[in-house]
Amino acid sequence: MRKRNEKGQFSKTKVSEFGFVNLSTYTSPEVKEVNGASWIEYGADNNYFQFLIDRYNGSPTNNAAINGISQAIYGKGLNATDSNKKPNEYAQMVSLFRKDVVRRACYDLKLMGQAAIQVIYSKDRSKIVQLEHMPIETLRAEKCDEDGNVPAYYYFNDWANIKKTDEPLRIPAFGMSNEEIEIYYIKPYKSGFYYYSPVDYQGGLQYAELEEEVSNYHLNNIMNGLSPSMLINFNNGTPNQQERQLIETKIAQKFSGTSNAGKFILAFNDNKESQAEITPVQLSDAHNQYQFLSEESTSKIMVAHRIVSPMLLGIKDGSGLGNNAEEIKTASLLMDNTVIRPFQELLIDSFDNILAYNEISLNLYFTTLQPLEFTEVDQTLQDKETIEEETGVEMSSDKNELTDEMADAILENLKYETIGDDYELVDVREVSDKNSDVEEWANSKIKKKLSRIQKFADFIKSNPNEESKLDKSFYKIRYTYQQGIPTSQRKTNKSRDFCKTMMARTGKGVVYRKEDIDNASFQGVNNNFGHKGQNYSLFRFKGGIYCGHFWQEELYRMKSETEKYISKGKEVDTIPNSYQPKGSEYQEAGEAPENMDKRGAYPN
Repeated sequence: MRKRNEKGQFSKTKVSEFGFVNLSTYTSPEVKEVNGASWIEYGADNNYFQFLIDRYNGSPTNNAAINGISQAIYGKGLNATDSNKKPNEYAQMVSLFRKDVVRRACYDLKLMGQAAIQVIYSKDRSKIVQLEHMPIETLRAEKCDEDGNVPAYYYFNDWANIKKTDEPLRIPAFGMSNEEIEIYYIKPYKSGFYYYSPVDYQGGLQYAELEEEVSNYHLNNIMNGLSPSMLINFNNGTPNQQERQLIETKIAQKFSGTSNAGKFILAFNDNKESQAEITPVQLSDAHNQYQFLSEESTSKIMVAHRIVSPMLLGIKDGSGLGNNAEEIKTASLLMDNTVIRPFQELLIDSFDNILAYNEISLNLYFTTLQPLEFTEVDQTLQDKETIEEETGVEMSSDKNELTDEMADAILENLKYETIGDDYELVDVREVSDKNSDVEEWANSKIKKKLSRIQKFADFIKSNPNEESKLDKSFYKIRYTYQQGIPTSQRKTNKSRDFCKTMMARTGKGVVYRKEDIDNASFQGVNNNFGHKGQNYSLFRFKGGIYCGHFWQEELYRMKSETEKYISKGKEVDTIPNSYQPKGSEYQEAGEAPENMDKRGAYPN
């Protein structure tokens, strides 16, 4: 461009050059094979999982959504409706699927779109002995084989910085080897993706990034003194194009971007008198635009996560809680069925495949976090197991009801004895914590045989205020199973096979130690039979709900070592302390469940 000076001569003037920077647009995660590598990269830089983690850490709305949904998926943990029918299988399942393993799998599945579990076999590979969570960001899939199966996964702790000399650890996929450790990879089907699955909130990631950048802008704008723009004048001459570009690049790296919250203008002048004149373009409604971007980001992120109501995740909206309780209930049911359940079903299907290797088949479900009053069930149309899955309340069976399978297991493991001729029955009494301790009871009924000289010596040294320290080897305390309420007077007018067997044993003179009764209840015979997985106490609940039997406490003396007993058959006012007969266990041992509160059933 030419321009006349004061003398009317033409002079050359420099024209400013303008450039435009285009913001990057959203693209889907790139999945590609790399020549010379056996694994499949995920993301343009093979680090897409870290991109998801950054969006989780940077966006408050995205963070709250992922936390809330992953917690709802796990609920109160994994359970089974048929746990009481298959106690051994249920115990194995609980041992394999530890709470921390399942909870982390739920978190990864939501945040990353997939999850991985490390499967550890016994040395002979006859069964799976352990499961461990595998961080999904450390794995990359191996190229598929001729049948289209992924044969293995490669483990490396930092895929973004992997070098050619690094050798990731190859771990076979589940069912694809004979090795002791394999990877079970859990992912939903997504069209267009084979090795990896994009997250279900994929369409909202750009809004999560936008929310993050808006917050960065405001934070750094305040930190930089609320100065959004700057003009930088260089008045010592105009450098060449290459030098100008270098200076501009270095300043841009130092001052531009949302983390520095400002735009700068760079001007090169021959001298101060010819410096550039800047006319700022002010954004008249900047606060409104930023408010719009913030609200739009929040809204679109919740749409991407399919969050029906933000209050379900603890995010307060404009409406009042008291006026929209019914709306929240409807939103909770809708979200539970359309968002939470699909994740749970995918996990349960995967868990079933793992358990099948150990020949375990259970009707698994996740105990829901949803309030019971929000759950709608119809007992006329739904069976007990379905209701249990819906509500999380264990209703499939009364947990303290003694089934035939439980009774057989108890009877098989319940040790017993018959009293020989060397012992004689001294006294009987009801089992109660109000009675005296066992030792005092025995001492009040039995006297040790002494020679005349011993009796005379005791008479001389006697001190009535000292406690007796007689040897316990000459008396026994045992328990017998007794009929308390006739069958005709009970709700269930039919005795269980267990009770029939126990009464038949009583008729043959069978007695039990307290230790034997406890061992039959708590040493693996009936684990998880009790209410909510608690042990079933045979001493307290006998034959279970509606049972009409009770335990009777009996005192025996050794004939050859003791004098004749005192007051045979007479009830004693005090009871034993050597076996600590205290608490509700002893209060209920001598009482038939039929006479207990709720007839021996646990309150639900």
